[in-house]
Amino acid sequence: MIKVGICGFGYWGPNLYRNFATNPDFEVVAVSDPLADCRDKAGRLNRQLALFTDAGELIDSVTCDAVAIATPVATHYELAARALRKRMHVLVEKPLCTRAEEAADLVALAEREGAALLVDHVFVFHHAVRELRRLATSGALGTVSYYDSLRVNLGLFQPDVNVLWDLAPHDFSIMNYLFDEEPVHLEVTGYCHVNEHLPDIVYVTAHYASHMIAHLNLSWMSPVKVRRVAVGGSNQMVVWDDLNIEERIKIYNSGIELRPQSERLAIVPGYRIGDISSPRIVNREALGSVVEEFSRAISYPRKRSIIDGREGARVVRMLEAAQAALDRNLGAIRDSMK
Repeated sequence: MIKVGICGFGYWGPNLYRNFATNPDFEVVAVSDPLADCRDKAGRLNRQLALFTDAGELIDSVTCDAVAIATPVATHYELAARALRKRMHVLVEKPLCTRAEEAADLVALAEREGAALLVDHVFVFHHAVRELRRLATSGALGTVSYYDSLRVNLGLFQPDVNVLWDLAPHDFSIMNYLFDEEPVHLEVTGYCHVNEHLPDIVYVTAHYASHMIAHLNLSWMSPVKVRRVAVGGSNQMVVWDDLNIEERIKIYNSGIELRPQSERLAIVPGYRIGDISSPRIVNREALGSVVEEFSRAISYPRKRSIIDGREGARVVRMLEAAQAALDRNLGAIRDSMK
């Protein structure tokens, strides 16, 4: 039985608790949160829990084999490093940390201490994403030309990160899993409506050496919640609507074909419109699979995990590059308004 402590019991902590508590490999023994209401909520779930105000105190005071960190992003590095130095296994809520240099340090520290370091990139375990990967890697899609994501809702406004760092880790981790390719160029723009220092609408365009282009529409300012991804290939196109429970994935046997130059007078493509299919997608909470993966990473340390620290660091590098592009564009916008 792996004894685990949960650092942070606000929005994500209760979800972690539920999935750890129902996994036979784990026993939740401690919870920390600075807010009394959150600690009381945890205490009502399990009266045997050790409750702490400070996450660092939990790490230092409780005999745990592992910790799950669901605290503000700015604290991830310090808390993860603190736990790893005590040879605790660590699962960190996305993103891993705020700087690529810190991410590399955590990866090296985990390897040195012989501890598992995983990042909660939950969507790589989503059965719809697994189906997208099957279609991409099997060649069913053909040559992929674009990935287009609409990830918007009204809130939740984060106090310490902007919408890029809050929502883009989902798409970056999904794209890395689907295509195993990092962008060669990023164009990012956005705007601050509520907090002048934290953009709440961001648009990301990523260019890839394979000639694929990805576009992300990220917003906390939408009147409706939308989680929709379109992937276009030369053979098939796919739309994943995560809020459509009955038909999460629709596969369009459609495409565009260019005839040889000798057979055309102008660059007019031929359109192929075929059938639409919707495979059955298992409706299972992906976080449960993350917890299972954490157990496997602890029990079989030689087997690399698809959500390990190196994958987390890869996403942080992409976020850092995107933030630099966003800062440049925000600066240009402000200059033009003077």
